[in-house]
Amino acid sequence: MKYNILIGGAAGQGMETLSSLFAKLLQRNGYHIFTLQDYMSRVRGGHNFFQIRFGDEEVKSHSDELDGIIALNDETLELHAMRLKSTGFIICDDEVTSDDPRRLSVPAKKLATESGNPKAASSVQLGALAGLFGLDALHLDTILTEKFDEKVAKENLAAFGKGLALTQKRFDIGQGPLKGQMLVHGNDSIALGALAAGMKFYSAYPMTPSTSIMSYLVKRARKAKIVVEQAEDEIAAINMAIGASYAGARAMTGTSGGGYSLMVEAVGLAGITETPLVIAEIQRPGPATGLPTRTEQSDLRFVISSSHGEFPKMVIALRNPKDAFYQTARAFNLADKYQLPVILLGDQYLADCTRTIEPFDLASVEVDRQLADPDQYSEDITYSRYKVTDSGISPRLIPGLVPGTSVNSDSDEHDENGNITESAEVRVMMVEKRERKFQLLKGEVQEPEYIGDDNPDILLVAWGSLDSPVKEAMDILQSETGTSYGALVFGDIWPLPQRLLLEKAQISKKVVNVEQNHGGQLASLIMQETGIRMDHSILRYDGRPMSGAEIASRIKEALK
Repeated sequence: MKYNILIGGAAGQGMETLSSLFAKLLQRNGYHIFTLQDYMSRVRGGHNFFQIRFGDEEVKSHSDELDGIIALNDETLELHAMRLKSTGFIICDDEVTSDDPRRLSVPAKKLATESGNPKAASSVQLGALAGLFGLDALHLDTILTEKFDEKVAKENLAAFGKGLALTQKRFDIGQGPLKGQMLVHGNDSIALGALAAGMKFYSAYPMTPSTSIMSYLVKRARKAKIVVEQAEDEIAAINMAIGASYAGARAMTGTSGGGYSLMVEAVGLAGITETPLVIAEIQRPGPATGLPTRTEQSDLRFVISSSHGEFPKMVIALRNPKDAFYQTARAFNLADKYQLPVILLGDQYLADCTRTIEPFDLASVEVDRQLADPDQYSEDITYSRYKVTDSGISPRLIPGLVPGTSVNSDSDEHDENGNITESAEVRVMMVEKRERKFQLLKGEVQEPEYIGDDNPDILLVAWGSLDSPVKEAMDILQSETGTSYGALVFGDIWPLPQRLLLEKAQISKKVVNVEQNHGGQLASLIMQETGIRMDHSILRYDGRPMSGAEIASRIKEALK
């Protein structure tokens, strides 16, 4: 059984506190959780909401149907009451006007004041929620002391008790089956993956929805012994990261589409200097400012072709918080091995979700720098930073490790020693050297995850954060129709893995792409690289995420 609760109101009304406390209480009670955040680009006012979906079985993504609403203002009910099930409930303070029979009046502000802290209204509402679901509150004391100081924690605990006394158990969700699972935020997984990979330098300029990567890292910078630099702009951020990487540190930068637009010249600098670099590009709707707090998958074409000239790069689309951790760690190894930029494509949906997952297996994260051995060089042995090799990969030496040996680097075309040249012969040699790295990289890309029947009639293709909604759509389609379905969800996306795609597309009667953009960007990339045409496209580009139920419904309609 799964339940879906929406907490809505204006920015500054305490939604984030209530949702985080409720999610932690559910996690400590052993339930599967998936949360979705929808917020406007303002500090106060507007309409924001959190959705918390939970249950005693795996929760793959968000849902459009609601079992309960905590309304902090009238607007929340105006916008979301039609999504509430007939058996659902509404928790709201007396000042919220509603004659809905599903309303439960909870005077949260009054009871919080009686508890000694008028700001503890969220804990009153949390108590009312816990009462409705019969949640064990034994863990709440620990949760509150983790968030507040001792005095405030006691006041919130008292407020929780007053809310708990207002409601009776209505939903029997049983005992949560999980033990020891993490409740992790999407962007936090990227930051943790970078730390596990041995990242030592992170520079960025704040840009929603990538900022929380930097926020997470800066809070842990001293303990992790890393440098986190808030640069004056995105151009400075990426050039700082390139400089740190050249000097020997594992380095990373992060931004969204507008910031990446400023970075693209420096992406080319990393390409021609063959400097390893990891870039997190967390997408939001564009162009220009676009919808700064919404979600979209519209930067795929842009990122693949970013910067002028021809040079190898890799693009990895992050599918879920667990995938984000391991793929980020892997990106550092690939960047070092092939000496190129690796771009991690996320989006607001993934960045701001939280989910229960198994703890990360740190022992499985291998740190492989692929550096040249300085003992092989001396003042008497010439070191060639861009030595032409069969693989295209040149030995990379960290500057300063060999006395008297220079590690030359320049944005102009250069010879094997890094000296500027305008020789046509050397230019051809260097372009082909860099291209050989790309051909070698093609052998290392991971095939997309395949879900479904071995011989599907209908093949869905998707990428990145649509992983979770597509999996839920597959559950619906396979249970409601007599048609066999399969789905390929791409993580590695450039170079494009083709083996499974060609195999499953040949078997299928129809191929359908599912994307959060207007142009079907994955579909056009597949057409470009393989010649496979989509029979139908399921697209959304209003800045809001597609749910599994929506995808399933639209696919059934398209196939009629």
